[in-house]
Amino acid sequence: MYALIETGGKQYRVAPGDVVDIERLDGAGEPGAAVEFERVLLVSGDEGTTVGAPTVEGAVVRGSVVGPVRGPKIRVFKMKRRKGYRRTNGHRQDLLRVRIEDVSA
Repeated sequence: MYALIETGGKQYRVAPGDVVDIERLDGAGEPGAAVEFERVLLVSGDEGTTVGAPTVEGAVVRGSVVGPVRGPKIRVFKMKRRKGYRRTNGHRQDLLRVRIEDVSA
């Protein structure tokens, strides 16, 4: 059984036992905290696939917080040609690692 959830403006395909890195959630930073995702776009299991319009009614994906992590470092480089203007900056996104416990429809 798997589900397609939306959180932080991104979509993730999750199944029980998966560990996903999502955008940081407010109030769910401590390890072991329970997290529920109610924006479930699709649920697939033994009885078939249910596609929401836009979400599946009554479907919930439950998980637990593993801990906060940092994303990969990216390099932001700005340049204007023939002007001598160059700026280099970096960015690392704050993420939250979540272990998916249950997918219920």
